[in-house]
Amino acid sequence: MSRTIRPAVALTAGLAALLLAGCTAADGGTEGFAGALPGKNAKSTPPPNGPYVALGDSYTAGLKIAPQVGEPKGCSRSGVNYPSLVAKGLGLPAGQFQDVSCSGARTGDLTGAQETDHGTNPPQLDALTPATRVVTVGIGGNDAGFMEVVKECAKENLVDAVKGIVGATRAPSPCREHYASGGTDEVQRKVDAAGEQLGRILQDIKHRSPQARVYVIGYPTLLPSDPAGCRQVLGKAVAAGDLGFLSEKEQQLNGMLKRRAEGGGAVFVDAAAPSAGHDMCAGEATRWVEPPFPAPGLAAIHPNAKGQEAVAAVVLKAVRG
Repeated sequence: MSRTIRPAVALTAGLAALLLAGCTAADGGTEGFAGALPGKNAKSTPPPNGPYVALGDSYTAGLKIAPQVGEPKGCSRSGVNYPSLVAKGLGLPAGQFQDVSCSGARTGDLTGAQETDHGTNPPQLDALTPATRVVTVGIGGNDAGFMEVVKECAKENLVDAVKGIVGATRAPSPCREHYASGGTDEVQRKVDAAGEQLGRILQDIKHRSPQARVYVIGYPTLLPSDPAGCRQVLGKAVAAGDLGFLSEKEQQLNGMLKRRAEGGGAVFVDAAAPSAGHDMCAGEATRWVEPPFPAPGLAAIHPNAKGQEAVAAVVLKAVRG
């Protein structure tokens, strides 16, 4: 994701980290669904070769993971992000692989130019041609405003903490209550709108590259199933109920991506299930996603190099069918 980017002193420090973390913070098959099993007498389809084009946001680009390569530099693409590792795994030469992902990208940046702090990224779909045979798409988190939800949760928990200090009754899940206060699920509305955009994008990809196999890549698990597992990393900065709320919102986002992928003739690649137990609250040696206080040089609430390797493995498995 990452949009050009997730006592009282300890609380404030934890919340500040969350506020600074940018976002970068089912299911009928259709014709062309490469994940379908062949019939008894059907011939299996060989894995596609290049050209391969990678589209997406910072979770695809590999924000801050060394080495940073490509232009514009504001896209913060890593030379060891999952698209690069997939291309290597498929044995594609440089001329058969193009990574146009960009940190901060929304679906609109796939069809329009994206301005970054250091240069302009052309419309990502312009990289597609009729010769393209493999396309991966990792997009949607910025459209859904997922990291804005993280920031809002941090703010709501700060306000709730002040209530506790002055003796007022604290809410078990202040962020959940905030988003439900209008009587509608505002986060779900944004996720649904992002899904409509993605549906149009998949149609556009099919039009530009009719022979390509398209893979929509989901987001990895950010938080453990048991909120208590985050206590050592986040302390009491965010209520346990709100950690559960954030997990629910990510599940909604991945659920939308899955439905839109399969409804648009693409393959959904689940990155959440393989990353369970490797969330940002796992130990440094285990985690695939960095916490609000990341390891030196890495991006908060974003995949690290191990996370990119793990996603590459599940993408390669899907492509090889």
